Amino acid sequence: MCTRLITLIWCVLVLSLVGHVQATTTWTDADPADHLWSTEGNWDAGVPDSEDWAKIRNGPPGPTLISEGAVADRVHVGYDPNSALTVDGGTLAIVGVQPDLLLGKNGGDGTLNMISGTINIKRDLEVAGGDPGVINMIGGTIIVGDDFEIPESEDDVDSIARVNLDGGTIILDGSYEGDSRFRMYARGMINIKGGTLIIPGDEVSRVQGYIDNGWITAYDGNGTLELDYDITHIGRTTLRAVHELKPSPRNSGFASAGSTELSWTLPDPCVPGETVFVDVYFTDDYDALSYFTDPESIQIVNHQNTTSVIVQTQPKTEYYWAVDTYIGDPNDPILGPIFSFFADNARPDVYAGADVVSWLEDGVRTRAVSGSVTDDGAIEPYTVQWTVVSEPNDPNNPDAVIADATAENASITMSAVGDYVLQLDAFDGEYTNSDTITIHVYADSCEAAKTLPGYEPLVGDLNGDCRVDDLDRALLEENWLMDISLTEEVELE
Repeated sequence: MCTRLITLIWCVLVLSLVGHVQATTTWTDADPADHLWSTEGNWDAGVPDSEDWAKIRNGPPGPTLISEGAVADRVHVGYDPNSALTVDGGTLAIVGVQPDLLLGKNGGDGTLNMISGTINIKRDLEVAGGDPGVINMIGGTIIVGDDFEIPESEDDVDSIARVNLDGGTIILDGSYEGDSRFRMYARGMINIKGGTLIIPGDEVSRVQGYIDNGWITAYDGNGTLELDYDITHIGRTTLRAVHELKPSPRNSGFASAGSTELSWTLPDPCVPGETVFVDVYFTDDYDALSYFTDPESIQIVNHQNTTSVIVQTQPKTEYYWAVDTYIGDPNDPILGPIFSFFADNARPDVYAGADVVSWLEDGVRTRAVSGSVTDDGAIEPYTVQWTVVSEPNDPNNPDAVIADATAENASITMSAVGDYVLQLDAFDGEYTNSDTITIHVYADSCEAAKTLPGYEPLVGDLNGDCRVDDLDRALLEENWLMDISLTEEVELE
């Protein structure tokens, strides 16, 4: 009977270990005319799925992702020189058991070119995982569930990391085990132009330390970093940059379609009192401004002393503009960077609140949930909706009830021990955005206290109820002067 029981337990353990069998599929770029992620023949074991470790190697250009619905267990870019992944309008979800995106691996450098689209990483984004790693981001969104590390390690001298955040947004959302951290080490560098980094909680001191170290710069030293907590995004730390010209609309920002004012700040002249003239170029064709093949066709200000101009914009269109300044040679302008903005209704910014540790009292807990939404009001006043995404499966207690679910400040009544995940959605007439909050509910306040980081029991709390009282004294008196130390050696079997 004992042998059969041991055998059964062993079988259960083996089955639990093989429940997730990770496969590997490696990028081969077999079709030289097709570099798409979605092409079956470009991978040695087929297009990755949610259980595949996707290894991207074999030099540039590497895979380009342009379609929706790409998934992988984890993604590593490296193994060979100049390995790269490009995301241009598609979506990639890294959602497996080891859900990380790693750039730089096993003797090969790795580059992520983020043009547009979305990458949703369940756990970590690691730049330079033992070998050099680079992110070139001009648009799109990268969502990181846990840590963003630049470089991935402080110990490996080959971990050289560079992040060029020219546009788009990197968001640490804390969705993986309720925590997210942004870390940099001495071999890492971030240069921010039009992009934005958003981190949960108050990380101003940590990020400012990286700035003071010279690891984070704005416009290659020609701009100013803007760092705040709980201002740009409620409950979050936001890092952005502004060029010394102070463009408006801000670089990579939004503006309502129609008549739009472009404005800027003139630099100081070389000789005090001299007039500063500018040329301004404006277009919806990035290449026309970047390559400058026909500048007269896109020039809207010609050698004038001005700080603004009105342009006409169309909805759902991205525009590019540049301000060239004359502060020295009147025939040799200083070329400004290319700024961009999107003529559209901005999505509402939603914050459901910080996660909470709570407990039941008399078998129930009713508490407030206070969300926050900011919106540009371009279409109509926004509306909100609270929903229960998940809750404990307890047949002996009723489901959670939300009062005033269509108000930002609502309340929820809970009756079971476990985790409640609530979602706050905001709709502005065109776009919906959302955020979640997790309420961890325990049987009593002592059990809740024991879950907090750094919890240490009180000296003298003999029964473990989080207080030192008469019950602990009675236990002490009951055992007062007792001695259970050994009086002679004991042989162990």
